[in-house]
Amino acid sequence: MTKATNKVLGLLFCLVFLALTALPTLAAGKRTELTPKTIRDKSVGSYPSVRITVNGETLAGGGILIHDTTYIPLRAFTDVLTDAHIGYDSVSRQASVEDEGLVMLVSDGGNVIYANGRALYSLTPAVVMSDGRMYLPVRIAAKVMGVTVSWSDKTRSVSIGGGAQYLVSGDRYYNKDSLYWLSRIISAESQGEPLLGQIAVGSVVLNRMRSPLYPNTIYGVIFDRRYGVQFSPVKDGSIYKAPYEVSVTAAKICLEGYSVSSEILFFLEPRIAISQWVPNNRPYRFTIGHHDFYA
Repeated sequence: MTKATNKVLGLLFCLVFLALTALPTLAAGKRTELTPKTIRDKSVGSYPSVRITVNGETLAGGGILIHDTTYIPLRAFTDVLTDAHIGYDSVSRQASVEDEGLVMLVSDGGNVIYANGRALYSLTPAVVMSDGRMYLPVRIAAKVMGVTVSWSDKTRSVSIGGGAQYLVSGDRYYNKDSLYWLSRIISAESQGEPLLGQIAVGSVVLNRMRSPLYPNTIYGVIFDRRYGVQFSPVKDGSIYKAPYEVSVTAAKICLEGYSVSSEILFFLEPRIAISQWVPNNRPYRFTIGHHDFYA
């Protein structure tokens, strides 16, 4: 065998070795698909009841426990605290609560509650149950109304206190620059992805912002160049395109403090990813839609 042949074989061996080691570590592993929870059984009697008191008075009908989350009937809860008008559209299956200083929309089966231009997310959706009532997670309802909530393990009951003080409007609550840039990076990186996946992309940006390894602003994280361009939309210019409405909603949810995970710092779409550094060097956490997320 000639020296030239040896060199060729050696080169081929190195190329094969590099190709194999560049394969994603999850190629033979199992991915964990993260999706919102659903409520298939809508019979009120299928779930444990929860005693609910509002300023010391027992709420008629009480609440129910679904997926370890306390649910409260929207109308009964609203009536005991306010004089707001409550409507329901049977076609869109959407309930509305309107009062001076409050416009709130809740959809049957929806994971987002909209109130005063803000977006509040729950992994378990609002739902119309068998008794014809719209139920929603008590902590989100309480946040909208501006009242306190406490849970007792001993009595398996919820205590709500305070008078209604509707949450501040979105145009006053959200920092304009934060919403501007976060909605754009979410839209550019994950348009077409499910809402939860878009929220997860926003979670990556905010997690980096809180990490000592990255800049401490949303803008700084997005345009960070210390280790090369961090996000491809910065390189191709799509970061400057107007975001889709769903991406604005996802950004608002993130700015409300909701996070899919406080650990994730990286994401990629494995079908089109050029570099395999992330899957080969960072711990995998879950998959949403087309994106894999890593800590």
